[in-house]
Amino acid sequence: MQGFIATLVTIWRLASPYFRSEDRWPGRALLAAVITIELSIVGITVLLNQWNNRFYNALQERNWDTFVSELLFFCVLATILIVLAVYQLYLNQWLQIRWRRWMTNAYLGDWLSDANHYRMQLLGDAADNPDQRIAEDIHLFVDRTLTIGIGFLSAIVTLGSFVVILWGLSSLAPLHLFGTDFNIPGYLVWAALIYALAGTALTHLIGWPLVGLNFNQQRYEADFRFNLVRVRENSEQIALLAGEQAEHDRLRERFGRVVSNWLAIMTRQKKLTFFTAGYTQTSIVFPFIVVSPAYFAGAVQLGGLMQTASAFGSVQGALSFFINVYRTIAEWRAVIERLAGFGQAVADAQAVAVEPPVVEIAAGDGAVIALKELAVRLPNGLPLVNANDLEVAAGDRVLLTGPSGAGKSTLFRALAGIWPFGSGTIVVPKNARLMMLPQRPYFPVARLAAAVAYPAEPGTYDSARVAELIAAVGLPGLVARIEEEAHWNRILSLGEQQRLGIARALLHAPDYLFLDESTASLDEPAEAAIYKLLEQRLKGTTIISIGHRSTLAAFHRRHFALEREGDHYRLCESQLEKSSG
Repeated sequence: MQGFIATLVTIWRLASPYFRSEDRWPGRALLAAVITIELSIVGITVLLNQWNNRFYNALQERNWDTFVSELLFFCVLATILIVLAVYQLYLNQWLQIRWRRWMTNAYLGDWLSDANHYRMQLLGDAADNPDQRIAEDIHLFVDRTLTIGIGFLSAIVTLGSFVVILWGLSSLAPLHLFGTDFNIPGYLVWAALIYALAGTALTHLIGWPLVGLNFNQQRYEADFRFNLVRVRENSEQIALLAGEQAEHDRLRERFGRVVSNWLAIMTRQKKLTFFTAGYTQTSIVFPFIVVSPAYFAGAVQLGGLMQTASAFGSVQGALSFFINVYRTIAEWRAVIERLAGFGQAVADAQAVAVEPPVVEIAAGDGAVIALKELAVRLPNGLPLVNANDLEVAAGDRVLLTGPSGAGKSTLFRALAGIWPFGSGTIVVPKNARLMMLPQRPYFPVARLAAAVAYPAEPGTYDSARVAELIAAVGLPGLVARIEEEAHWNRILSLGEQQRLGIARALLHAPDYLFLDESTASLDEPAEAAIYKLLEQRLKGTTIISIGHRSTLAAFHRRHFALEREGDHYRLCESQLEKSSG
């Protein structure tokens, strides 16, 4: 029972924000319209149940006039029912896409807000494959919530409507067994209730493992799809390493999980279908078995028999709602768990950025970046880099060196405000614009001009200006492709990508530019040309570089080094040694 209540609370937590959002009034209106139509359909079903009595009595009595009038009445009800069914589907789908659009935007906002997506990865795989959860699980949640919710409401209203009818019919057609009438108040209702409860209990007993199996199936499918994308994105490296067989084996292993879990679902669904199919077929004749003794005893006419069977079927169908949608509910619960897990992972990543101890980014009134009692740690709490009372003034040129794995890039991440693990304060001048250029820059699949201008909106910068900078960084051959849309990270060499990264920095002209081995794939003369270009074009920009080449010293005026101190590294300023070459 606690698990059921917890699931309802989770559903409410996931669903209710939309109906309190800025789109709440259209959403509420559409939901009300869908519910009203569903209730109208139930009302028409009640009218059709009464029609059964009159129509089949007319057949039994061979009453032509009543037969014709009832046919016309049926045509009117059927027409109304068709119109309602069409608009219920239309309005339901309209509500689905509005709801899904709002949830998708909300989840994307939470995921991509303030580097949250990055911190979620650092905290572990608590929410695997966020792409699948946002693209597929939200769609399934909205669809299944409306399907099951409206269906459950319909079952409740149908049950309430037809229980009254069936209770009255129980007195008109008393239970007749072995030539004796047994006056059991509402016996038809009790028969339907017992039949449905027995079926529901057995269905749950057989089908409950489907919840976990469906959860795993979605996860395995997403893992397999993700690794296929990884192979496509890294095809060059795989080809160079002749790693096709290794990738094939790895993909086959992941697909093996998909297959084995699917086979488990097949086995469980086979057992469930055996029961539910048998239950459904038995449901067709069960009401006739219960009522037919009274009919053959002459206690009820054919119309009464058909009305009773129809009402019995409606009550039994309403009570059997759980049975009929069990597989959908199993899939729905798996989706709910995945979305709830994703939401929790988002909340955890948000919390780790603000709950002490954290690396605090403070706005300063001066023109320097200052490190005060800074202790950068790994996500597991192990110490990495300590720094204190170090400042970088406006216009400085600083070279940062240290052993591989000492935490140079992590220190940059802390300066960028995306690495909260640790303590201390980083003071950044108020309204200062910082830009980080990693060793492998990112370019969206877009026109080359837009890819270089990223993250600015397309059209923010003049294409001619972008083209001039592309030529300036040594890529004149790409100028003619400025309007071409392509996957630039895939088709350009790493050296070309690094040149475009420098073009991006020149275009944005930040106040502080952090170069994390951003020219490491260029030869020394090309690297020197790039740094001279930065000196000419970004005279007022503070540049802090991570690098291992001694030739970089010529382009910097200060030197920070990471030196081993016990179980961590300390950032210290040291003498800059200029290369004699």
